[in-house]
Amino acid sequence: MKNILFAILLIFGAMSVTFGQSKDEKIKADIRKVMDEQVAAWNRGDIDGFMKGYWNSPQMTFVSGDNVTKGWQQTTDRYKKNYNTREKMGVLTFSELEIEVLSKDSAKVLGRWHVAHEPKDDQGRFTLIFRKFKDGWRIIHDHTS
Repeated sequence: MKNILFAILLIFGAMSVTFGQSKDEKIKADIRKVMDEQVAAWNRGDIDGFMKGYWNSPQMTFVSGDNVTKGWQQTTDRYKKNYNTREKMGVLTFSELEIEVLSKDSAKVLGRWHVAHEPKDDQGRFTLIFRKFKDGWRIIHDHTS
């Protein structure tokens, strides 16, 4: 009887590890999809589409250099002011993504960004905090350098 109980516990333990890994992989894939959609929107000159990856809330935070911007609308306005032409927007890529699942509804992403445009390319690093909402994964905090 003890052997049967032990075997059952082992099976359920192995199943929970497998299901846990697949849930984390699903979360990572969902977050990558949001980021891929952002890159596609940026590269077609669609800042509004790019901003769909962010939490549409006054509490969303964007940090760049020595500037802290609070709120989705303020961040959108900042992007539209700084990237008001296709030439300034250039071509965006993300690389070296490290996605760490923190819980079933939160994750941290560390990565590198690169914008190819004239007269010289821009690049840097970012840390994003994602949170899952009813309408999907959204960035609630972006620290970009």
